[in-house]
Amino acid sequence: MSYTITLDTTATLGASAVLLLAGHGVKKLLPALKKFFIPSPVIGGMLFALVSLAGHLTDTFAFAFSSDLKDLLMMVFFTSIGFMASAKMLKTGGPAVVLFIIASIMLIFLQNIAGTSVAIIFGENPLLGLATGSISMSGGHGTSAAFGPELEKYGLAGGLSISVACATFGLITGSMIGGPVGRFLLIRKKLKPKAGGNEKYGPVAGPGTRITERSLMEGAICIAMAVAIGTALIRMLKDCDITMPAYLGPMVIAAIIRNLADMRKKEISLEAVETIGNISLQFFLAMALMNLRLWELADLALPLLTILFIQTVVTILFAVYVTFNIMGRDYDAAVIACGHCGFAMGATPNAMANMETFTGANGKSPKAFFVVPMVGALFIDFINAIAISVGMRIIA
Repeated sequence: MSYTITLDTTATLGASAVLLLAGHGVKKLLPALKKFFIPSPVIGGMLFALVSLAGHLTDTFAFAFSSDLKDLLMMVFFTSIGFMASAKMLKTGGPAVVLFIIASIMLIFLQNIAGTSVAIIFGENPLLGLATGSISMSGGHGTSAAFGPELEKYGLAGGLSISVACATFGLITGSMIGGPVGRFLLIRKKLKPKAGGNEKYGPVAGPGTRITERSLMEGAICIAMAVAIGTALIRMLKDCDITMPAYLGPMVIAAIIRNLADMRKKEISLEAVETIGNISLQFFLAMALMNLRLWELADLALPLLTILFIQTVVTILFAVYVTFNIMGRDYDAAVIACGHCGFAMGATPNAMANMETFTGANGKSPKAFFVVPMVGALFIDFINAIAISVGMRIIA
């Protein structure tokens, strides 16, 4: 008979910290994990999932965790994303940023359509298409861990395990296909980098302000205000029989606060907000992956592999025939298409790694290194979260 090991809030927090340390340790031992930007909490969480799998297969032990802190950390993470959605930055980025946002949105919907269509063909729950679509592809592990439990609430068994497994596949595959896509375009279109680059596009990096106790406090206050107001808004909507994901309200309120601050020329300590959000994401991922139930993937092996193969093909074709054309059909566009492969199947760091490797061999592209990280850091997660929420409500 299986014995259930129950961890309360403090024990769950301690266990997640151990998993983070374990993930960092394994990453040092296996450089390939660092090469493909596999997050440390994912590594630690997968190790824990294997332990849970052993307990399930032997019917000897199981784990139960508190989810209160995990839910709060998820809300803090998405709230920090909301603070990055700046209309002022979008205007500064110019037409190229707008065009890449359009291309990214198109691929998000295409990923969901492709995933849902194949799931229906296999006779599976259409929500499987979202799990293998923009949730795990364009969204990555953070979005997968956030929406996995939501998918389960809507009726997709193993939604969390499926989403995280697909996100891991995407991280690796997105890093592998970017270079070949860029090289194909380079050779076929006989492209060359612009002499001297393009001075219009500078680095996206922030002012490099040193984070202090005061800036962290200011960032924490901004996040707390957005969480409180946004949560109250979600509750009001629920009273009106309008159900929305709990994190969506704080994220939208954070975006409103950010843009009001920009209009009034008031500075928000974005470095502190981002730092708080990133730390929350690390612990949130570790806690979310502690609940992975790998045995739930066995019955979906064929549909999952089929959908993931199709998602890979869709991403390659989209980068070559849509992203490249939308972004100008020149060398910069080829570099952006190379980055979009990592961006659309993994995360912004994968896109940056793809482009760094490609431009290191073929020539610089300031435009690509301005456009891709700006969209990845400031806009796409915000847009994707809304698209997924709408998609879930339509399908369910």
